[in-house]
Amino acid sequence: MDESDVRGRLRSVEDPDLGGDIVSLGLVNDIEVGETVQIDLALGAPYSPTETAIAGDVREALDGLDRELELSASVDRQTDPEEEVLPGVENIIAVASGKGGVGKSTVAVNLAAGLAEMGAEVGLFDADIYGPNVPRMVDADEVPSATEDEEIIPPEQFGMKLMSMDFLVGEDDPVIFRGPMVHNVLTQLWEDVIWGRLDYMVVDLPPGTGDTQLSLLQSVPVSGAVIVTTPQEVALDDARKGLRMFGRHDTPVLGVVENMAGFVCPDCGGEHAIFGEGGGERFAADVDMPFLGSVPLDPAVRRGGDDGAPMVHGEGDTAEALQDFTHQTASMQGIVHRRRVSSTRTQAEPDA
Repeated sequence: MDESDVRGRLRSVEDPDLGGDIVSLGLVNDIEVGETVQIDLALGAPYSPTETAIAGDVREALDGLDRELELSASVDRQTDPEEEVLPGVENIIAVASGKGGVGKSTVAVNLAAGLAEMGAEVGLFDADIYGPNVPRMVDADEVPSATEDEEIIPPEQFGMKLMSMDFLVGEDDPVIFRGPMVHNVLTQLWEDVIWGRLDYMVVDLPPGTGDTQLSLLQSVPVSGAVIVTTPQEVALDDARKGLRMFGRHDTPVLGVVENMAGFVCPDCGGEHAIFGEGGGERFAADVDMPFLGSVPLDPAVRRGGDDGAPMVHGEGDTAEALQDFTHQTASMQGIVHRRRVSSTRTQAEPDA
């Protein structure tokens, strides 16, 4: 058994999204054969269903080895680690909307909670400086503490590390900042917080395309964005603006999620398209973006937000929709990473 034998076996493992085997696609970083067989794969979305399945296929392809198999996963970082603001964070997913009132914070909270429930190390950053409400939505009563070096230790809830402006101001105090102050506050919140190692940081952006969004995109290596909309045309018009903003900053958009899709009457059982029907999916098709899922308009989601109990942890159709959305988002983040790695390596080594 040598490296060539291992590589030959790995050619039987297909990437279901990129269409080819992981060796030809350049997704095998390194193989070391000694007392153990160590393989490092270019997988960048921990706990995503697709990449979990790929790792399982690798183990199956190498079944029957006369020595122990050790798998690891890593992707090439696009920036100098010494210059990174958040060097321990593998994926930074921005959740955005072009307008308010579409349930963006609800989507962000449930995405983060869903990723944590899958087993990932997760941070949830409430970047809505003027209207922070994530702490209420996860029932976080604990406030951040500080080290002797004045670094901020974020509180944790539902397996997530949390940071929000809401922790730093009085309960009923308005936040009144001009543009430059927003940048300074955000910079402090992500640079002075001890986030540690995270598989995912989910950033709940304020609605629109203003100072907060620009500060984030100019300062932090966002690995993917999720666009939240409702089915109605007014929301879709604004979602298009948010999409253009990420495009101008070369930020990968993981896809579009449609919130408040349909209401099932608890009394008659009939389904009502209060905000229209299918608009989010049509929008995703029009702009050639993945459709990450559709979340019903469900009073239980509102209760979960008010009570601090993310609906993704529940049961029923709405909980399943949020779980499916979480899985789709994680898998799309993996596709973005693998496609970039494969494109770079196969162009450099066409015969790999």
